[in-house]
Amino acid sequence: MASIWKGSLSFGLVNIPVEVRTAIQGDHISFRMLHEEDHTPIKYERVSSTSGDPVPWGEIVKGYEYEKNKYVIITDEDFKTAAVEASKTLEIVDFVKEEEIDPRYFETPYFLVPSKGGEKAYALLREAIRKTGSVGIGKIIMRQKQHLAGIRVVGEALILEIMRFANELIDPETLSLPDSSLVRPQELNMAEQLVTSLAEPFDPTKYTDEYRANLMRLIHGKMKGKKVNLKPEDSPARGSDVMDLMARLRESLESGKKKGAVRSRPNEAAARERKPASKSKTAKTAKRARRKTA
Repeated sequence: MASIWKGSLSFGLVNIPVEVRTAIQGDHISFRMLHEEDHTPIKYERVSSTSGDPVPWGEIVKGYEYEKNKYVIITDEDFKTAAVEASKTLEIVDFVKEEEIDPRYFETPYFLVPSKGGEKAYALLREAIRKTGSVGIGKIIMRQKQHLAGIRVVGEALILEIMRFANELIDPETLSLPDSSLVRPQELNMAEQLVTSLAEPFDPTKYTDEYRANLMRLIHGKMKGKKVNLKPEDSPARGSDVMDLMARLRESLESGKKKGAVRSRPNEAAARERKPASKSKTAKTAKRARRKTA
């Protein structure tokens, strides 16, 4: 796995040589646009929206539309002037508690791995962040662009998380959202019971992209000249009427209780088999035996 950035991570007087490496991998299916007649790839041309004539690269400039069909032209020199001086140092300027950060700020994760000579300082910073439950906040220039960055711990690795700036988030106050006063205590209690009954440890391997899997089955089938029949899973029809919340919650809870009872029955039956006979039953059996003997 090649590094996409090399430099150093610093906080206070500590300087750690590090490399940035990707922590995720794309899993999308790509398609080419083809001519239906002979399956040849389609090329896209840059054409003028008014004349329809092709426009060569040398005659294309970048413009910022400040009003409808009104533009400010930005030249290569303008981009150079606005650019922030490139630096090979990611300086942590603040350490903040992880729970204080809105998850929407986190965008793309990368692994931070120590370069030669930085192993001990790397481990020291990692354990300090882990023990304090903190995230280191700083800025990094990567691929000619400045990013807000957070340094977190995942297992034994430091993760560099590219973050969004505050102006990139939409304020929830601009939305029309229901007030918590609409929730009755008994409804909340039942909802909490349902959530608790469905609680499981997080296992990401349980959740798969069924659409992607279906597409790949169709693609592999066509490659072999076979027709693949995909049977959609039966799902209960949902009416347009709004269901009574309490009725739905009771239904869900009762369903969960029945499943739990079914699981416990074999154990109960086994317990009954192992259960010794009561004293009264044992006495009656002995009495019948004496009568037969007499």
